[in-house]
Amino acid sequence: MTQFHAHRWIILALLLGAVAAVAGGVYRLGYRQALDSLAERSAADLALASDRVTTQLQVYQELAVLMADHPTLKRLERAEARVAAQGLLREVADKTAALDVFFVDRAGRVVVAAEGVMGRDVTQTGYFHRAMQGALGTGYGVLQPDGRRAYIYAAPDFDVDGRVRGALVVVADVEDVEQTWRGSLPAVFFTNRGGEVFIANRRELLFWQRSAEGPGLSPPDGRQVALRSWLEGRHEIWDLRWSPYLPERALHQAVNLPQIGMVGEILVDVAPARRLAGLQAAAMAAIVLALGAMLVLAIERRRTLAEANTVLESRVAARTRALSATNMRLTREVQERQEAEAALKRAQQDLVQAGKLSALGQMSAGISHELNQPLMAIQQYAENGEAFVARGKPERAGENLGRIAQMAGRMARIIKNLRAFARNESEPMGRVDLGQVIASAIELTEPRLRQDGVHLHWQPPAERVFAWGGEVRLSQVFVNLINNAADAMLEQEQREIRIAIETRHDKGDARLAVIVRDMGPGLKEPEKIFDPFYSTKAVGSSEGMGLGLSISYGLVQSFGGHIRGTNTGDGAEFTVELDRWHAQTGAGPQQQDEVA
Repeated sequence: MTQFHAHRWIILALLLGAVAAVAGGVYRLGYRQALDSLAERSAADLALASDRVTTQLQVYQELAVLMADHPTLKRLERAEARVAAQGLLREVADKTAALDVFFVDRAGRVVVAAEGVMGRDVTQTGYFHRAMQGALGTGYGVLQPDGRRAYIYAAPDFDVDGRVRGALVVVADVEDVEQTWRGSLPAVFFTNRGGEVFIANRRELLFWQRSAEGPGLSPPDGRQVALRSWLEGRHEIWDLRWSPYLPERALHQAVNLPQIGMVGEILVDVAPARRLAGLQAAAMAAIVLALGAMLVLAIERRRTLAEANTVLESRVAARTRALSATNMRLTREVQERQEAEAALKRAQQDLVQAGKLSALGQMSAGISHELNQPLMAIQQYAENGEAFVARGKPERAGENLGRIAQMAGRMARIIKNLRAFARNESEPMGRVDLGQVIASAIELTEPRLRQDGVHLHWQPPAERVFAWGGEVRLSQVFVNLINNAADAMLEQEQREIRIAIETRHDKGDARLAVIVRDMGPGLKEPEKIFDPFYSTKAVGSSEGMGLGLSISYGLVQSFGGHIRGTNTGDGAEFTVELDRWHAQTGAGPQQQDEVA
């Protein structure tokens, strides 16, 4: 009997050890997964807050640039002109909520100001020296004696001979910028180059200083606080128990904002992730414990079948009901996951359409110019034709009418390409003329390439080449690749893009490969270029948010194709591989297998 009880305690100890090990492993895995999800949401919140700040400050930047050339500021040598200029600057400051708007001469003296909060001399400021060099100057600081925080833009004003005659300075109120997002997100703050919190959605964090001893922040009164951080997989966790205004443990993320000279940072409480991981671990421990208990009961049943048969059957019935309930919950979860997958597909379709509209927005200026030129030419040719008719020269009038028809045809092609590109394609995939798709993408991007001085080399194939895919979506892929190649070469003098179509053989199947090669600096991280929101452009800038290549990757995958990017030594090269359309079956290789 004593041996029987000892054996039972050994089994119980092993069961509890197994439960503890499984629960610990599930907690660790669940915590990592919850942190991954939390990191994605916090990154989106940080990007949203950063966009809000940079967008609102950009309003003052554009104000400085536009006001620098105002005619009223060109005649400040006369007293009455300075009075009129001061009234203008005060009106602008009142309407834009700027702290001050003033004009300085080349010597750094304030000639006229709306409020005069910056004094009479700004020669010692960095933004003034930057403006005197002919560039847009920026700066920030705390105004005395009221302690208001200000972000400053200085736009140069050029004389008729091209020399800088002065600068218009706009002083933005940082607190006014904070009003629209304060308290709406987790703790978000922006530190300047000195590591000081200059902008925050929590007033209590203002002027806290990044500690030189390690991660974390120190209060402005100089108190020393205990700092501790560690990594949970890929994530940095801060121990913030020293601050009553922040969570005890927080996920920390940061993003560099070179356009305003600051670093955006966010602190998100990890307590929900820990609770979720604890619930998952508890649920798994309960399941393992239940299975272990069933095993122990089975052993006990074999040993004491005569005495415990009734009790064992009742317990088995109870466990069966619990498993049935669990099965019902799993069924509901499967249905919820299927609904979420359908919603994700719809969101992906909306994202593709948004990418096309974004590309059209970037090309709108050049396309407007392309339409305006034929319109002006049509007007001129019509007036000339009318004059030739009046002079009795019908043959010359006919020549002008022919030119008008050519211009109208050119406008029709541009508008046709625009309508086809902007269309939300819903037709099934089928035969696509690859050369025509590339030509359409080139015609859409041609105004922008001409404006930026980019030379595009493209030789259409001698015979028509048909691929398997969707015409509108495939056109969007090549528009994205051409625009990205042009963006990569904006900082260099020589700009060339080459496009070619090749036929490649893969496991006996002939595939079509479209190669887009540029002469830019190349890809910094080729393995990340197709990740969503990955971009080497400034965060929050008008160039986009890093979704173009991700959308293109998904579109090419939907056609059964493949896209990759590599460095050639002289620039970047993107290769789009597509299935060739077969006239016999009217399908690509995958569809032929299904037909067979």
